[in-house]
Amino acid sequence: MSTLTISNYTLKHFDLKAKESMNEYLKLINVDVSDYTFAGNYIWLSTATGFYTIVNDTFCLFILNSGELSMLLPPIGKKENTYEAMLRCFEIMNSHNSNRNYSKIEYVHEELLEGFVDYLEEGTLVYEMLKDFIIEKKLVDYIYKTEDLIDLKGDSYKSKRNEINRFRKVYPNYRLEILDKEKHSKEVLALFNKWVKDRTTYMPKEEVEIFLDGIYFERFAIKKLINDYDKLDIIGLVIYIDDEIKGFTVGEKINENTASVIIEKTDFEVLGCAQFIFREFTKILKDKYNIEYINVGDDMGFENLKKVKMSYRPKKLVPKYTIYQK
Repeated sequence: MSTLTISNYTLKHFDLKAKESMNEYLKLINVDVSDYTFAGNYIWLSTATGFYTIVNDTFCLFILNSGELSMLLPPIGKKENTYEAMLRCFEIMNSHNSNRNYSKIEYVHEELLEGFVDYLEEGTLVYEMLKDFIIEKKLVDYIYKTEDLIDLKGDSYKSKRNEINRFRKVYPNYRLEILDKEKHSKEVLALFNKWVKDRTTYMPKEEVEIFLDGIYFERFAIKKLINDYDKLDIIGLVIYIDDEIKGFTVGEKINENTASVIIEKTDFEVLGCAQFIFREFTKILKDKYNIEYINVGDDMGFENLKKVKMSYRPKKLVPKYTIYQK
């Protein structure tokens, strides 16, 4: 399926051809949420079908899942165009869907909510203006000061420093390399498979099936990332110990001040490897993009992931919202 025609709009399949157009519209906004990049959406749109079109001079990204259409992001463009675009996008979704309750706009940055009103009188809250819609706060992105992640100063980072120092002492023969598609792809996938095996080995049996269902999607995303690595404006890092890859990570620039870590995987059996590669990759992102902040995405609602991300003392927790119709 390459296109969808709905309400006189032609929705094109979201593939590499969409990159240039999406990036042009992303330049018109300035948000620090990890979902607002081409690569981030392209990589993770591996288990459903993405479509895009231009509505009222805004870039609109839809996802078709189980036959129902919703939006992965709000209309992206100049603020004065987004309210009308949002109304038209809901019309597009409602025309296609079996029930209008499936129509929704996800991952809305708080700063963009102001664009989704017809006018905003002084002193009026944006939530009051969106009287025909329901705004639900969902997850938050964890954003850190780059220097904090590099320096790891103070008592709050003592355990991180200890883990890194222990890693360097136990594995003095490590080496770091910038990820290269031709050189590293097979080893990266092999490490991911080992990571899955290790996780399921120590996981309660009743959780394994649910975990494997989710991992199918992640494996697909990593393969997509590797296959199109050179076309996505991303950068990765791998870490070797005794000539065997024990960790990899990939990131990109979101805006002028912020970069993101898209994915990171390390060998569970190599203690301190995750903390070490995270700090070293932060240095690389800072040197390459000259950014002040690092965004590591949300916690997907997992309590253990939340604890890990909070342990690094985020500078900002940026909420993301979903918009429904009343």
